[in-house]
This record gives sequence, C-alpha cells and structure tokens, in this order.
Amino acid sequence: MAEEEAKALSYIPETILKKRKTNEEVALRRKAQLELRKHASKKDQKEYIKKPEEFVKEFHYREVDLVRMRHRLKKKRPELVTPKSKLLFIIRIQGTNDMHPAVRKTLYNLRLRKVFSAVFVKVNASVIEKLQRVEPYVTYGYPNLKNVKELIHKKGFGNVAKQRVPLTDNNVIEQALGQHGILCIEDLVHEIANVGPHFKEVAHFLYPFMLNKPQGGLKGIKKVYKDGGESGNREDHINELIDKMN
Repeated sequence: MAEEEAKALSYIPETILKKRKTNEEVALRRKAQLELRKHASKKDQKEYIKKPEEFVKEFHYREVDLVRMRHRLKKKRPELVTPKSKLLFIIRIQGTNDMHPAVRKTLYNLRLRKVFSAVFVKVNASVIEKLQRVEPYVTYGYPNLKNVKELIHKKGFGNVAKQRVPLTDNNVIEQALGQHGILCIEDLVHEIANVGPHFKEVAHFLYPFMLNKPQGGLKGIKKVYKDGGESGNREDHINELIDKMN
C-alpha cells in the first residue's frame, strides 16, 4: 500500500514533462542568442574606426570647453567668496566625451567620477576655483542637517582598505576614525553637518554618494540654475534636489 502511494506521488503527467522540456529548450535558445549578441557587440566595437571628421569635431568641442573654463575662472563669484555656509554638497549632473581633459581631471579631483555621484566639501579657495572650472557639469549648494543625516544613513559607504563598505556596523567607523573621537554614525553626521575639526578625514572616509536620477530627468543641464538651468550654485535650494535624488 505504501509503495502504491509513493508511486502515485512520484507520477508526473506527460503534459507537464513536455512543458518542462519546451521551457528548457526556450531558455537555452535565449541564452545562445544573448551570447551571440554580446559577441557581435564586442566585435562591432573593435572593428569601429572613427572617421577623421569625428576626431576634428571632438577636438573642437574640447578646445571650446577649455576656453569656456578659462573665461569662468576670470569671473568673480561673490556668492562663493562669502558663502552662507562652510559646507557644500556637490552633485555631478553631466557626463560627456567632449569635455577637455583638464576639466575631467578637476572632476576626478573632486571625486566625482560618475554622473549623479556627490560629495560633501568644506568651502575654501581651492574648492571655489575647482567649482568654477567644472560648473557646467555640477550643481551644488548648502545641505541642511536633515539631508546630511538621511544621506549618510541611507546611502553612506565607508572606504576601508580601498573597499566600499556599508555603514551598518559602528565598529567599522570606530576602527577607521576612532583616533579622532568618531565612534558611530551619529558622530559622522555631527562632524559633517558642523564642519568639525576632522571634517577632511571623515569626508574622505565616506565614499562618494551615488544618487538616483531625479524623476523627469534634468533639463537645460549646462545652463546655470539662476538662469533657469540645472548647473551651478543652488544655495539652499539644493535640498529640494537632494530630496528627489536620495
């Protein structure tokens, strides 16, 4: 009796077996098609050769970018020379191949290697000059305490031995910054929000934040914020953008 029950339970209708076989065959075909597409894509990339006029056009755009950067550096920026706050939050909003290498290098110095990456910085003459160099590619302003706290809690990662480590354990923070009296995530928030004496160490311990693309995207990116665009100094209005991207 027990053997008959076992046989009944182990019996699988033929229709189900056929369906399984069909699904397996479809899955194998899809996998093969994906592999072929990947191979073809890589082959196309290797075989693609830029036309001379493309090189000329790209060079022209980069030179124009360099000229514009030099013009920006000559302008006086009273809103940054006498800032409302020592703390700035900078978001990279533009990524393009036609930027001049000098501009790209400045973005990298600010640790903004990807679009929608963001960092906290302390305002000083060096930062002001860097912002003037890369203004069409970034937006920035004065973050409030609420957003500093939420950014660190929701999107904060620490740099431990060049590894991106989530801030889920205060031991990670204590081991990295304990010598500065910073032992937990609330100490991180306090040091950043108040631009404390160990701001530099804390800011570099924090990996650049990777923010979400704002709903609806960004329009008129290279046009400055005060003229209705997206780039440049938003002052306190940066908090509205942070809310959309955090």
